[in-house]
Amino acid sequence: MPRFCRPFYPLSNDRLVLMHHENPSRRSILSVAASCIGAQAVARIGTGAAVALGASETASRPLLAYIGTFSSPLRDVLPTQVDLPPGNGRGIHRYSVDRETGALSALGSTDMGTSPSCLVVNEAGTHLYSANETDHVGENKEGTISAFAVSSSDGDLKLLNTVKSGGAGPTYVSIHPSGKHLFVANYFGGSIAVLPILGDGKLGEATDVKNDSGKIGPTRAQNAPPGSFAFSGHDRTHAHMISADPTGRFVVHVDLGLDQIFIWRFDERTGKLEANDPHSVSLPPGDGPRHFYFHPNGKWFYSIQEEGSTIVLFDYDASRGRLSPRQTISTLPPGFAGSNFCSEVMVSGDGKFLYAGNRLHDSIGIFAIEADGTLKYIGEEWTRGNYPRSFNFDPTGRFLYCCNQRGDNVAVFRVDRDKGTLQFTGQYVPVGNPSIVVFLDLAKRKS
Repeated sequence: MPRFCRPFYPLSNDRLVLMHHENPSRRSILSVAASCIGAQAVARIGTGAAVALGASETASRPLLAYIGTFSSPLRDVLPTQVDLPPGNGRGIHRYSVDRETGALSALGSTDMGTSPSCLVVNEAGTHLYSANETDHVGENKEGTISAFAVSSSDGDLKLLNTVKSGGAGPTYVSIHPSGKHLFVANYFGGSIAVLPILGDGKLGEATDVKNDSGKIGPTRAQNAPPGSFAFSGHDRTHAHMISADPTGRFVVHVDLGLDQIFIWRFDERTGKLEANDPHSVSLPPGDGPRHFYFHPNGKWFYSIQEEGSTIVLFDYDASRGRLSPRQTISTLPPGFAGSNFCSEVMVSGDGKFLYAGNRLHDSIGIFAIEADGTLKYIGEEWTRGNYPRSFNFDPTGRFLYCCNQRGDNVAVFRVDRDKGTLQFTGQYVPVGNPSIVVFLDLAKRKS
């Protein structure tokens, strides 16, 4: 794939970024059997169950991967900004996925010069949304969010519209469980926003925008490894991730610069956020919460700290939207010294293992999740590339794909679902400055 710096193309809303028988005969038996099988297949599809229509249907409707990239350099950033991708990507790269080997084959790209660094696909698989991190619109130089329709035949993307993100540098997007609202975390703007998802999949103007405020944490993380000079975001407010809890009643977002996790009550009817009580929990000074993940049981919440290189386990009270810390553990192997920036955190679909990304150490830390939710370090796997910004599992959980941002590749690993370990498959996928990978199985698309 091309590895050159893409020019910056500012966006606007009106142009592209882009029965039963007593004496049945043999024929009647076959007829009834066929009818039952067909009805069962339709019922399963209608409930969204993870069952394909059959081998031929699965083969004809591919499993797809979309990789979001940095496609233009960051501009107008503070001198303390350490992560400065040159913009080697083309925009949103599309691949077919071999269901047996996990291998990716390039299908094309949706070229965008505005760094669609975060992507999310709606549950129905009909629309994809991108956070365009390096776009600058209006007097406040806001970033933008784009909505795309997804082709049911080959997954190609068609731009529907683009709206302002409610702040500078949108770095994360997620969709409310209702499918009617999209949440945005604006890293450089230190703000979060709620955008309505309209009936045709387009995005409306923000129904709410909240600006983070408070005391900025220190440049030295309390839990940093010995000899660490990891400093990335304690220069101002930096909203880094936002997502609804599993119930959809509460919304959680983190601010790296403030070392805080904020909880909001969400009004689905109005698209408004209201501060919960208590409104936030604090992490150790300077540690810098970046991402988080809810355990499948909805009771445990794991936060990863970018500069402290830690994971904190919280108990989550879903009835009140409250977090209570219970364990802190390093993402790095025992004895590590030096600088490291954490990135992604994810829990396996069966809830048995947790995975944590380490940039500079360039590894994925692997942890067993004990019966009480606490973490036990198992080991780590080299990412086969520089600066693993994020990773994701394929829909089956059998493969893990790691986006090595500075290495300009995505590395593919097979997951041992009994032990939690990762084994490199030998495949490197060349793509400039990859930031995120998401999946869509067209064989299971709902409409």
